[in-house]
Amino acid sequence: KTQQGVLADGTSRITCKNQQIYQFIGISTFSEYTVVPEDNVTKIHPDAPLDKVCLLGCGVSTGYGAAVNTAKVESGSTCAVFGLGAVGLAAVMGCKAAGATRIIAIDINPDKFVIAKTFGATEFVNPKDRSKPIQEVLRELTNGGVDFSIECVGNVGVM
Repeated sequence: KTQQGVLADGTSRITCKNQQIYQFIGISTFSEYTVVPEDNVTKIHPDAPLDKVCLLGCGVSTGYGAAVNTAKVESGSTCAVFGLGAVGLAAVMGCKAAGATRIIAIDINPDKFVIAKTFGATEFVNPKDRSKPIQEVLRELTNGGVDFSIECVGNVGVM
């Protein structure tokens, strides 16, 4: 049910001007107030710094986990990370932690390359700056292809 914009019981507890508002994956963090199932809530210590605990959301664990747990990036490998939002930056961090030698960060917004470098990216590609399809660009850059490719955009066309 959560993929249909409602909670598991089929309802949405968010309204605006007496109209039902559908939720994102049953949580809807883009609302000022919301009601969520208790297993979607975690209590944090009141003294915890919010600029740090905000990283406990799904972006960091998803990206880092994709590199370390799902892909099982190996030391000395070459990785390509598509998309440099929160998930992609965390994937870059996971590739670095796993010991990847080359981490090629790919995004259509070159402004993200500076922060990606701080997370461990070693090379950067903006597909809009290339005339060839990105897979050909990567084959040429790596003399054959990458060992691990992690898609963090959520776009079937990118996959």
